[in-house]
Amino acid sequence: MSGVRVLVGTHKGAFILTSDARREQWDVSGPHFEGWEVYHIKGSPADPNRLYASQTSGWFGQVIQRSNDGGKTWEPAGNEFAYDGVPGTHQWYDGTQHPWEFKRVWYLEPSLTDADTVYAGIEDAALFRSSDGGQTWQELPGLRDVKGHLWQPGAGGMCLHTIILDPNDPKRIFVAISAAGAFRSDDGGQAWRPINNGLQSNFELPDAKAEVGHCVHSIAMHRSRPGVLFMQKHWDVMRSDDAGESWHEVSGNLPTDFGFPIIVHAHEPDTVYVVPIKSDSEHYPPEGKLRVYRSRTGGDERKALTKGLPQSKC
Repeated sequence: MSGVRVLVGTHKGAFILTSDARREQWDVSGPHFEGWEVYHIKGSPADPNRLYASQTSGWFGQVIQRSNDGGKTWEPAGNEFAYDGVPGTHQWYDGTQHPWEFKRVWYLEPSLTDADTVYAGIEDAALFRSSDGGQTWQELPGLRDVKGHLWQPGAGGMCLHTIILDPNDPKRIFVAISAAGAFRSDDGGQAWRPINNGLQSNFELPDAKAEVGHCVHSIAMHRSRPGVLFMQKHWDVMRSDDAGESWHEVSGNLPTDFGFPIIVHAHEPDTVYVVPIKSDSEHYPPEGKLRVYRSRTGGDERKALTKGLPQSKC
């Protein structure tokens, strides 16, 4: 019987949960990096024992950690993230221009085929790649060339928080940035273009249908259908059937379409999960009820899943 592993990053460290396929009993390892904020922890598809983690602290800064034994032991990797050339400026909260400054690593995405190749999404938003197991990092600067001067921070900072590698096309990469939008490269990360056609941000942008500037919170893909993407935007749940060339709304019967995570079931490409949040100023579930909404049709019709979740004062 195959096993299940869940990698969890929290404000107080990382945890590794393992179980068999029944998922009735769990072994919990951790906290790893006790007391540190762990923004992301991810395993390599090419080598399940290779794990990467991003730990950060307002006092001690940013540390990339690497494990070669499934998280039993860890070692610091490289932590030098230098923007390529002269970084320039991006838009600030008040509309003025502000210099690019490295703050932390939000997201790590190991290569699908090589355990030593890993991508990092950082704040202020940029994409980096390492080909030596995280020891050294090089920016893919073409991303910031796509109207980077118009990108601006969301409430949580200007972060590149999602990286998706196309399993059928090794040169195709998708990223999402708050608040800039979604972008795609078809040449391994050298050149990029925005893929935000169909997004509408009436309350966040002077031009609601602008090419860049949308606050995308997450995008998701099923490996069997890399041309189909799902998105949780600041407001709206969206779907693309053409690798991001166009988007249409699939918020359906959700009590609110504001939220942060969106995920596709590992074995069912039409099963999609979201967690509605009341609003961008009130970050708690509607009516104080924590509900995960599931669609089995790849879009609009969803069912609330509540078993085991608090249904009052949450």
